[in-house]
Amino acid sequence: MHAVAARSRCAPKRLCSASAQASAHPLAWEYLKGVERLSFCDWAGRNVCVLFFGGCNLACPTCHNARIAWAPGSVPSLSRAEVLGFLKARASWLDGVVVSGGEAACVPRLAELLEEIASFDLPVKLDTNGMLPGVVETLLDRELVAAVAVDIKGPWRLYPALTGGCVDPETAARRLQAHFAMAARRPGVFSFRCTTVPLLTQEDIEEARRQLPAGFELTLQPYKEPRKYARTDLQA
Repeated sequence: MHAVAARSRCAPKRLCSASAQASAHPLAWEYLKGVERLSFCDWAGRNVCVLFFGGCNLACPTCHNARIAWAPGSVPSLSRAEVLGFLKARASWLDGVVVSGGEAACVPRLAELLEEIASFDLPVKLDTNGMLPGVVETLLDRELVAAVAVDIKGPWRLYPALTGGCVDPETAARRLQAHFAMAARRPGVFSFRCTTVPLLTQEDIEEARRQLPAGFELTLQPYKEPRKYARTDLQA
């Protein structure tokens, strides 16, 4: 029995539309809501800084950063100048930057922000829910990201419940399969992961694992109760 029902609320589609990348929209920096100055676990084998961007195209009932995902306007944005200053000062001992969310692929003009980060010779890893393969492919083609971690929420048939009613099984399959195709063309760039949320049974997880093509692994992440988002002080 699956106890969590699908939710009808989805984030505004305009945030993830093609027009959201147009120059008329605010700078990507205005969506930056938090930073983890140093992480040893967000990119295997690397010491990284993690940037958290507000907004999301899903409404997952088990979201770990729900406040910045669904109500980004309620969280103050971080200063572009402060973050760039921090990256410049720490670039010599950081091994990269992880761009997360929310859903970073939704952020307008994200490529421009990543170009600024690239000036510090810091490779970027993108965390994504996999629903915007076109954005991911563009960033890869422009060599603005070096690694991509894609969330596999579970079996395609459970995506309506797992995403709060935002994604149907057919759309989930089509968009994740687009990522599988990109991964096949770019060995070593992609990783796929599944968080063991309460909705999923062991059988569901095995079904999700079988959805991946041969040669791909599904890494399991333990589920943690959602927390209130805490903004990190760059000067600490």
